[in-house]
Amino acid sequence: MTRVITFLIAVGILALGVAWLADRPGEVMVTWQGWRTETSVMMLAAAALAAMVVILIIWTLFRAILRSPWMLRGHLHRRRGERAYQAISRGLVAIGSGDLAAARAHAAEAKRMAPAEPLSLLLSAQHAQLSGDRAAAEDAFHAMASRADTKTLGLHGLFVEAQRRGDRDSAHAFAEEAARENPSLGWAGKAVLEKLCITGDWAGALALLERNKRVLDDESYRRQRAVMLTARALATEDTDRDTAKASALEAAKLAPTFAPAAALAGRMLAEGGELRKAARLVHKAWEAQPHPDLAQVFSDLRFGDAARDRLKRIEALVKKAPGHIESALALARAAIDAQEFAKARDALAAHLAAPTKRVALLMAELERAEHNDEGRVREWIARAVHAAPDPTWTADGHVSDRWLPASPSGRLDAFEWRVPLAGIGKPSNEKPAIGPDAAIAATPMLEQKTAAPVVEVESLPPSRRPPQSEPATSQHAKPEPAKPEHAKPEPVIPLVHAPDDPGPEAESIEDTVARVEAQAGGWRKMVE
Repeated sequence: MTRVITFLIAVGILALGVAWLADRPGEVMVTWQGWRTETSVMMLAAAALAAMVVILIIWTLFRAILRSPWMLRGHLHRRRGERAYQAISRGLVAIGSGDLAAARAHAAEAKRMAPAEPLSLLLSAQHAQLSGDRAAAEDAFHAMASRADTKTLGLHGLFVEAQRRGDRDSAHAFAEEAARENPSLGWAGKAVLEKLCITGDWAGALALLERNKRVLDDESYRRQRAVMLTARALATEDTDRDTAKASALEAAKLAPTFAPAAALAGRMLAEGGELRKAARLVHKAWEAQPHPDLAQVFSDLRFGDAARDRLKRIEALVKKAPGHIESALALARAAIDAQEFAKARDALAAHLAAPTKRVALLMAELERAEHNDEGRVREWIARAVHAAPDPTWTADGHVSDRWLPASPSGRLDAFEWRVPLAGIGKPSNEKPAIGPDAAIAATPMLEQKTAAPVVEVESLPPSRRPPQSEPATSQHAKPEPAKPEHAKPEPVIPLVHAPDDPGPEAESIEDTVARVEAQAGGWRKMVE
């Protein structure tokens, strides 16, 4: 609107000027080199204006002739840029669709048209990765890392390539350099955090978490800080008791339902005589997730208590999670110690149809403590060999008898309390991992602890077989449900021996009993 008003005002002023000159005619006489010219003022103004227009046209043509080489160069440059842009865009589309031949052609054209363009370097690296040429991909990423505008992109590519070849030291070095360049990079911060977790530098991990606090939601921040504080408390428990206790209490405050933090904080509070505070922490964590460590801490809350006093405390605790198997195990353990055998049997009765290893071993201990019936003891121990495994701390194909803050690969808060391999074969809504993480996740689980090997009782000599007090109705192994003929599950872990492997040696029942009792975990009473 302002421009329209300005234009109208200018036209009006020009019209007024022309009208003013037309109302005031005059004569102009010019004498120059013997020439004399007489004309009116209006004609002189029109002639001057026409001369200015002619001069302007001549100057424009002259300037265009002088600038024609630069104009031609600019036109060719723009045309080259358009062709390079088309080659890059089509090449990236071909990369995304997996068309290796088209990607190769477009990458070559882009490299010829615009060799120094960041997207051209990226297309070359992507094509090299798609074709499996790791050396060419690293060269492209090194070229990007040497430029200021693509440095973090190049470092990310080098980080991915280092992970793919298993060079964790180089991968962490690239991640640290990228984090220094741009602290807000999530992948760099995660990789640096993994290195700090692997080396046990929990002070550095906490400092890094504080720097990246703004990119995390509140729940993730509190959970990660609680895990790190618990790890620091465990690491400094023997050297700096006060710092360890403060860290454990803060972790329990940040994540009240986190069983490792609650168990550690409760134990330290109990040792310091703060029994009520310790009981509140354990109660809150037990309600969210019953865990044997919590039951152990609550049972030993007051040092020197009699077995019946510990049983009363456990009875109050299990009321917070009635019906849970950990409640039954904790109550049975405390009842056996207090020689309340009827309570122990009642607690385990609901879980005897399909007992886990810990249930079977507790029943064996109960038979020994109440009746000293070695036949029943051996029967329950044999059932423990074949029983379903109990939950344990599991992460990345590894199991641990105690909680660890990070997996062997450095992933923070990776260990979960669950039955090992329970999730294999079940449908999942998660998308499959693509990229270096998939290669890491696909590493064989060679270091994983396995369940006790099955010992067939029938194959033992008659003198070594445990007595059978019940009909032989396959207590040791349940028949697998019939599978549809078309179903062919994928093998997860090979269960056959290599041709040159003689297999495991025969194992006596006594050795099996000792090993199963050692692997069962939980509470165990030493028996002569």
